Amino acid sequence: MGTQPGNPEIAALFEKIADLLEIQGENVFKVNAYRRAAENIREAGRPLAEIRAEGTLRQVPGVGEAIAEKIEELLDTGKLGFYERLGKEVPESLLDLLEVPDMGPKRVGLVWRALGVVNLGGLAAAAADGRLKDLPGLGAKSEAKIRKGIEDLEGRRITSRTPLGVAWELAGKVRSALLEAPGVERLEAGGSLRRMKETVGDLDFLTAASDAGPVMDRLAESPLVEEVLLRGPTKMSVRFHGGMQGDLRVVERARWGTAWQYFTGSQSHNVLLRELALKKGYSLSEYALKRTDGSELLCAEEEEVYRALGMPWIPPEMREGRGEIEAALKGELPRVLEEPDLRGDLQSHTTASDGRASLEEMAAAARKKGLGYLLVTDHSQGLGIAGGLSPEDLVRQCSGIRTLNRAFGGDFRLLCGTEVEVRSDGSLDFPDELLSKMDIVVAAVHSALSGDREKITGRFLSAIRHPLVHVLAHPTGRLLAGKGRSGADADWDRVFSEAAANGTALEINASPMRLDLPDTLARRALELGCLFAVSTDAHAPEQFGYARFGVAVAKRAWIPPERVVNTWEPDRLLEWAHGKPARVAALG
Repeated sequence: MGTQPGNPEIAALFEKIADLLEIQGENVFKVNAYRRAAENIREAGRPLAEIRAEGTLRQVPGVGEAIAEKIEELLDTGKLGFYERLGKEVPESLLDLLEVPDMGPKRVGLVWRALGVVNLGGLAAAAADGRLKDLPGLGAKSEAKIRKGIEDLEGRRITSRTPLGVAWELAGKVRSALLEAPGVERLEAGGSLRRMKETVGDLDFLTAASDAGPVMDRLAESPLVEEVLLRGPTKMSVRFHGGMQGDLRVVERARWGTAWQYFTGSQSHNVLLRELALKKGYSLSEYALKRTDGSELLCAEEEEVYRALGMPWIPPEMREGRGEIEAALKGELPRVLEEPDLRGDLQSHTTASDGRASLEEMAAAARKKGLGYLLVTDHSQGLGIAGGLSPEDLVRQCSGIRTLNRAFGGDFRLLCGTEVEVRSDGSLDFPDELLSKMDIVVAAVHSALSGDREKITGRFLSAIRHPLVHVLAHPTGRLLAGKGRSGADADWDRVFSEAAANGTALEINASPMRLDLPDTLARRALELGCLFAVSTDAHAPEQFGYARFGVAVAKRAWIPPERVVNTWEPDRLLEWAHGKPARVAALG
């Protein structure tokens, strides 16, 4: 690995170790220990090197003594002797086989030991020669699927993870179609979509139905489906147009609770839940809680599963193995933000800049959504690509806002604001005299995000410390859609500490192309005392529906409603905003 590895590299290495151990046939608890460590390292929010320097490495969930020693070895040497020794026992080239559908670690281990297959070419040859179908647990159908999967992989048709917004839209269409099938009692999505992760691998659907046939037929016949990959008595796998895979499982209604819990995940959460069940005298599976005498405790609802294990139901967004089970057992699970908590929206755009609807249309849509206020934040002049407003344009817009407010009465209020650009030197695109006339100012960095770490950190700090800036928009600047864009490499602990000290809110941008702050960084910001604004960044009326995605990020970060400034009444919000100069002055 050479130079000191960062969190993503260490997490990736531990995932490789877990895969190699499972291929080797190692104990499931040892395998899962590495998987859980990898997941929590990737989402730690801070570099492991910093955490180690503080002496708190073992406080990271999933990092015990053995894992901590390996992290320290990696940080000190850039290498890991255990991994190098494991690679001599299990060919690392076997990891390539895991990219093929129907080839999990156990099956990879089987073809390695039984047929001597060590790489993708060897697997292709075995599938072509008909040698796979005679192995235990495979057969002709699995062999054909593996052969097709290799062809797809070689042709680069298998896609990577899909942005949440895209997956959500597709899942909604699939769900609507399947609910029309006769005999369906209930049908829901599970997996990473239900946990509202920023990207989704496959779509997992669970249905309770008296007969699996009609709902499977409906899925197979859907114009959304490109190919049926697998169909059994209670399980079906398809590939949708665009490349995403979908899995449908049919269960008895009486077993719905355990099945939905199981297929929601995450893996780390489920492993911990199964370990807890064992301690309480149960074995937990997708089918039931089974007692030591072999009898089953059936759970028709998820709440029953968690209740049987001595805790309240845990929101799906929080099921990541980051302390939620421990908190639930202690009765300390926090009340996290819900969409009805949001009283207003603090970022929106009109046709005055790069929006697609007028001020009046956006106001009407916000009122229809049930919001009590909407901050209008058309771009400042420096962002020419977005049609930024001149100072004169902004003054005229604010005058129009005041006129509209007189017609609204007391149930709704437009707030005058701007999304002001933070220039490369840290200064703002509008003069203070103009910004002082705004109700709320949102500052944003849109350019040079990949520059020097210290410089980009300085730009963020300049905005945060400014007495007239109230919210830092989409802080990392990342993009999830299209080719995507990595977020800025800043000293986030320093940024968050300053934001907390100055009383500057950090935006959780709900646009599915952003979801920024990411949940792991938002969790760290929460720990450091920050306030947040969950905003849609709506550029059209229908985009106010993005709020659900921003709320999901906040829930994944364990953020309570009182730490989100747009859950406040407008008078309290404006009092907080107008108090910013005094807060900055008090810091000296």
